[in-house]
Amino acid sequence: MTRLVLASGSPYRRQLIDRLGIPYAWASPDIDETPREGESPQVLVHRLALAKASRLADDYPTHLIVGSDQVAVFDGDILGKPGDAATARAQLARFSNQRVRFLTGLALLDTASGRHWVCHERFDVVFRKLSKAEIASYVERERPLDSAGSFRMEGLGIALFECLEGDDPNALIGLPLIRLCTLLREAGLDPLGAQ
Repeated sequence: MTRLVLASGSPYRRQLIDRLGIPYAWASPDIDETPREGESPQVLVHRLALAKASRLADDYPTHLIVGSDQVAVFDGDILGKPGDAATARAQLARFSNQRVRFLTGLALLDTASGRHWVCHERFDVVFRKLSKAEIASYVERERPLDSAGSFRMEGLGIALFECLEGDDPNALIGLPLIRLCTLLREAGLDPLGAQ
């Protein structure tokens, strides 16, 4: 029986969880991702990750549901997915020659017991000095409109960076696998023992 469920429609998160070799189902939860007034980035990603997992609880009553959410934090602003090319270009122009922090919230909900775990992974990116032409070319070629921070680290986005700083580069793609493995073991599903 498949016990694991990924609460995401993201193909990038599915590619990451595929690496664990654990059978899983996935479904895209429909939640409002709008930050609340005065909400810190950490509280936001915790809340949204757990909300995504919880949204699927009725459909998967005896499962382990994984929820995740990511934001970029820069100069006091919380930045999510750009949604359009103009916003993506503007975000990358702001990030040129700067350090940007990414927070990826992770939740694991055991619907059989009602237990849940929530945490986040921090990852910093130092962007190279980027010209307008480089930014325009990147956005046109990769169309990172559905990615927090307006880039895809698993693709051409790697060419935007000077260096990366963090414990788990998978967090930058949207799902911190090292931390997820720890939570799964705590919940009784060992990735190394799963078939």
